[in-house]
Amino acid sequence: MKRFTLFLALLALFAIAGSAALADEAKKAAPAGEWSLDGTIIEACSCPMFCSCYFGAGHPAAHHDMATMAEEHYCRFNNVYRVNHGHFKNTKLDGAKFWVAGDLGGEFAKGGVWAMVVFDKAMTKEQRDAVAMMMGKMYPLKWGSFTTGEGDIAWTADAKGAHATLDGGKGGEVTLAKGGIGEGGETPVIKGLQYWAADHNDGFVLMPNTVETFKQGPSPFEYSGTNGFMITVHLADHAAAPAGTKSGF
Repeated sequence: MKRFTLFLALLALFAIAGSAALADEAKKAAPAGEWSLDGTIIEACSCPMFCSCYFGAGHPAAHHDMATMAEEHYCRFNNVYRVNHGHFKNTKLDGAKFWVAGDLGGEFAKGGVWAMVVFDKAMTKEQRDAVAMMMGKMYPLKWGSFTTGEGDIAWTADAKGAHATLDGGKGGEVTLAKGGIGEGGETPVIKGLQYWAADHNDGFVLMPNTVETFKQGPSPFEYSGTNGFMITVHLADHAAAPAGTKSGF
């Protein structure tokens, strides 16, 4: 009886050792994530509050010319990032600022009209290359025109709202103001809504813009009183999911 009990105990030890070895092999086989981005965005666009693009419409808001009664679909946007934490391999991105502007056009499911990424002048070449790659992941669209530039980006947020400028406002500006919408003066927050290809977001903090303008690129624009919000997004490189696993998107 004692020999049988000892035999079972040895089998259990071998099983545990085997499981540990398999786990170690699985860790070695799974590629480690090489990059990640945790950033807060001051975002505004030409659509009314709240931008219908985030509900999977595929067709940006209709804008009417009251003189001709013509209707045109577009979404002209400014997304101004400040990186809270991020890296690409050994390149740190903490504190980096960059500006993404463009026009989604009439049916962005088929591709956007144009986009431009403007890097803060303080960013290194390695940081710029990393951000350009990550933005291709975040906004996986085909663009009719895609360009890059550089400038001095200022990014601030406080209890009253948020403000970003490009080259002191000469290149672009976004100002968001809290208040005016929301129950009892509260600032509304939309939770559980997907932000493009981000793995996760902390919620859309709704604040209409008092101005959103971009003065570079092929088609400069300016709007006031349209859609605006702040959001913190998380995006990272991941090992491939096992076959049959739901991606979550």
